[in-house]
Amino acid sequence: QVQLQESGPGLVKPSQTLSLTCTVSGGSITSNYYYWSWIRQPPGKGLEWIGSIAYSDSTYYSPSLKSRTSISRDTSKNQFTLQLSSVTPEDTAVYYCARLRVGAEYDYWGQGTQVTVSS
Repeated sequence: QVQLQESGPGLVKPSQTLSLTCTVSGGSITSNYYYWSWIRQPPGKGLEWIGSIAYSDSTYYSPSLKSRTSISRDTSKNQFTLQLSSVTPEDTAVYYCARLRVGAEYDYWGQGTQVTVSS
């Protein structure tokens, strides 16, 4: 059973960088045909894909967030990390990490972590 767990600060000040880590257990982030993704849901809105890192270490970002987003991984810890720079209150959301299999749907999700951007 694959499990994903988000971790990171729940409160970030405007203009700072939001940093979250997703720890994966029960499966390797280097396994073929899986993409490891960050998704968020602002209050009262739908899910928004932020970006993904592939089993090959390639990265893909939402065009609207690309200039502020970086996703990386630590294979020794089986973790992948989101960094979102220059945050504003509009970045306040529940942030999820999730696994996507090529040609399929998201099959495993973390429980989500609330991040609030406020001074």
